[in-house]
Amino acid sequence: MTDVEPLTAIHYNTAVAGPLADVVAPPYDVIDESERAALLDQSPNNIVEIDLPRADGDPYEHARVVLARWLDEGVLVRDSAPAVWALEQVYTGPDGVERTRRGFFCRVRLEEYGPGRVRPHERTHPGPKEDRLRLTRATQVNVSPIFSLYSDPQQAAWSALEPFVRDAPWGEVTVGDTVHRLWRVGDSSTIAAVQAATAGSELLIADGHHRYETMLTYAKEVGGEGPHNYILMCLVALEDPGLTIFPTHRLVGGLDSERRTALRTAVERDFVVEEVALGDLAPAAGRGPLTMGYYDGGHRRPLRLTLRDQAIADAALDGFSPAYRELDTGVLEALILKGALGMSEDDIAHFNGMFYARTVEEAVSMVEDGVFEAAFIMRPTPVEQVREIAQAGENMPPKSTFFYPKLLTGLLLNPLG
Repeated sequence: MTDVEPLTAIHYNTAVAGPLADVVAPPYDVIDESERAALLDQSPNNIVEIDLPRADGDPYEHARVVLARWLDEGVLVRDSAPAVWALEQVYTGPDGVERTRRGFFCRVRLEEYGPGRVRPHERTHPGPKEDRLRLTRATQVNVSPIFSLYSDPQQAAWSALEPFVRDAPWGEVTVGDTVHRLWRVGDSSTIAAVQAATAGSELLIADGHHRYETMLTYAKEVGGEGPHNYILMCLVALEDPGLTIFPTHRLVGGLDSERRTALRTAVERDFVVEEVALGDLAPAAGRGPLTMGYYDGGHRRPLRLTLRDQAIADAALDGFSPAYRELDTGVLEALILKGALGMSEDDIAHFNGMFYARTVEEAVSMVEDGVFEAAFIMRPTPVEQVREIAQAGENMPPKSTFFYPKLLTGLLLNPLG
């Protein structure tokens, strides 16, 4: 059973650190060096100095020293008592629609993946896990939260928190197109109601697989009972009306003539091809036989590819669940990336001959600029399909889902020692 606990957090003291907007950051894995520098230009107290450390010597030791100094100087403070923290994110998605997503921060007891406990939904690879493990060993804190989903059809957890959300938030920050509001809720009866609402839930990791697996390793290293057995999470109900998934598009490049021929043969054999307007390159959301946009640098014609028969995908993905055999990214991987182009899982994980784009415009631009040779424009994966595949014990290809907006790093830290 899910063990959700209140969190005795470490957080910024804005009277010393400066405005919250200047010290929080996006997740570490979407920050490049120029953005990291820009964040530190905003404030030397920005959380990237710990979460994405740089130093002439050991960067992880640098992170430990900075954390200790900020605690000594009052830049960061330890909360006086445990609490759950209600989060509201008002955002405009890539589709231009404004929504509000609601959830709450807590700490959750670490468990191995399995039915009724915690489920992953995407494959991971070892590189990021080693980096995060070294950072965790050095700092003994969770710097950034895991984003997880649970089922709460009656919205019981949020109903318990909602009376507190009517008050002024503990903190509010606008980053890009998203307003993040945070409320500290220390009321014991409310915490008990939240725990009751989540007690029987299976958790599905939406973002943060590497960090979760890192913390499992770290907890085993430390051993015994203690706060190192709990991880910082933000939980959002699968039924929350503001929960959306957007697609991540695929690009391929570096193709020799043999693989170009193989790609063309697979497309002509397995798909109905229809020319569409460039503005219609993104297919409508849906589920069923694979439908996707296609744009290549040779012809530069926007096309719609529709799988001729679901039986083609069923044969290519024999042994997988029905939900996986209808997964657009899984079918594309089986028929095109691995099938026609001969890519391995390692190629896909490490961007060897392929890449990802968040928007149609970005994907088309990279093809027209000659950076890649072809773009596959995907549909979003429905939330329920993500859940079905996870319940079947299967992991999707990397970047099959784009949960938006991302959680900020630096709102709350979870002490492990």
